[in-house]
Amino acid sequence: MSAPASPVRVMGVVNVTPDSFSDGGRFAGFDAALAQARKLIAEGADILDLGGESTRPGAAPVSEADEIGRVVPLVRAIRAESAIPISVDSMKPAVARAVVEAGATMWNDVTALRHAPNSLAVAAELGCEVVLMHMQGEPATMQAEPHYGDVVEEVAAFLARRAAEAMAAGVEQARIWLDPGVGFGKHMIRHNLPLLAGLARVTALGFPVLLGVSRKSFIGAVDGGHVPADQRLGGSIAGALWGAEAGVAAVRVHDVRETVQALAVWRAIAQAGRPA
Repeated sequence: MSAPASPVRVMGVVNVTPDSFSDGGRFAGFDAALAQARKLIAEGADILDLGGESTRPGAAPVSEADEIGRVVPLVRAIRAESAIPISVDSMKPAVARAVVEAGATMWNDVTALRHAPNSLAVAAELGCEVVLMHMQGEPATMQAEPHYGDVVEEVAAFLARRAAEAMAAGVEQARIWLDPGVGFGKHMIRHNLPLLAGLARVTALGFPVLLGVSRKSFIGAVDGGHVPADQRLGGSIAGALWGAEAGVAAVRVHDVRETVQALAVWRAIAQAGRPA
């Protein structure tokens, strides 16, 4: 394995939701969420990704007002004490507008700015970084019967097309990130593993790539069955290192300290093997 020219950034996740798949709503309250954000910053997170609506399979929708009420106070509180880049995981343009006004710097949209007719226009107007993610279907039904002919090529083609459409709408090329959407409308084994194996096809599109594999169900499937989300750390780190090797720009994780350490050791070993 060879280390990339620039360090892979670590995006720490704070779910301000009562129904998150990964932490069971432990940080749904403002105080708990702020404490978790501070912890992740102290552990070495380069970016924070805040979510006020769960996008796990079968998740119930949340109103704009509720989502804004969960996330905006947290953005303001973090920004009052830290300059760390803040991403907000939301499909809704009104939420994106509110959080950017509060100090967020990135709009991470699992629908690749397709949820609302004005999503692309709002992204261009806000001028923030945007993450365009691939998802087949929608959160409530995406895992019912996902199907692909060639998952790598279809995901890459979709992301290339959405990036072009975003730029045509006025979003600056330098502000666009891509996310292959591991676990979103993909079979745990038949689709997620080939997609990860073909990550270089996505990074070759020329945009920074965000990879989210942390604690996802395919890890449990590979590990033999129903492994709880909080017992998937080893697989999460393996996925992060695989992504780093494939050239992703950032990994979205729940376990920041362990991932930072794993990336640092991998990079140190790779550098030690280079000729002096």
